[in-house]
Amino acid sequence: MYGKSEQRDDYQDVPRPLAAMARDLPDGHRIPAHRHRRAQLIYGTTGAIAVVTEQGTWVVPATRAVWIPAGATHAMDCIGAVRMRTLYVEPSAAPGLRGGPTVVSVSPLLRELVEAATRLPLEYEPVGRDATLVELLLHELTPHPVPALHLPTPADPVLAALCAAIHAEPGAHWTTSAAAAHAHLSPRSLQRRLPAATGMTLAAWVQQCRLVHAVTLLAAAVPVTSVATRLGYATPSAFTAMFRRTLGTAPSAYFDPVPA
Repeated sequence: MYGKSEQRDDYQDVPRPLAAMARDLPDGHRIPAHRHRRAQLIYGTTGAIAVVTEQGTWVVPATRAVWIPAGATHAMDCIGAVRMRTLYVEPSAAPGLRGGPTVVSVSPLLRELVEAATRLPLEYEPVGRDATLVELLLHELTPHPVPALHLPTPADPVLAALCAAIHAEPGAHWTTSAAAAHAHLSPRSLQRRLPAATGMTLAAWVQQCRLVHAVTLLAAAVPVTSVATRLGYATPSAFTAMFRRTLGTAPSAYFDPVPA
């Protein structure tokens, strides 16, 4: 790796549009909330990564990555052992990825380009093979419409406390009445306020929360049957049907590589 640093601050001001860093992180490793000058692509070739921002939580396996805009505060949790491959990109170098955090589909080509970029020196030659590789990588960094595990976080402290309680017990029976009572709100008020704050109904938020937990458990090699039971589903088939309907694949195939 050319003896490259594993400190993110060393990648912010290099005189190139892109700098790539490789780190191998253990299961459960947490990177506390921080931000930096450059935009960032957070990607792991193994395990899964939960990226937490002020807008919510994104959970991605090795077939997807999370794009974090420059200056956005974010934290990260490793689900399973993660071979993290991070790109730090000048915002002007990826105009198609401006705006808020988003999910990027990682094709086999993009995966290999990212791996190759981590082996480049920080100040690679501005013309020639290395520069061409980076140019192609930036071209491939385009968002694709892929189902994303995004769990929005409400700013309202009452709703945030309710969502935290759901997150702590995703397998509980979170009816509108039960959730409203927990939040000391009327059911009608909850039905109005939660969608306004998160863009999701209570049922949708609970389902998405369960999916986040499901991916965490699946990454830890917990059997599908056990995952379904822990998350409150009557049968594994009911859980699998929900998972497939929402994320487009069976739980057992969620970590499979994207076809070429």
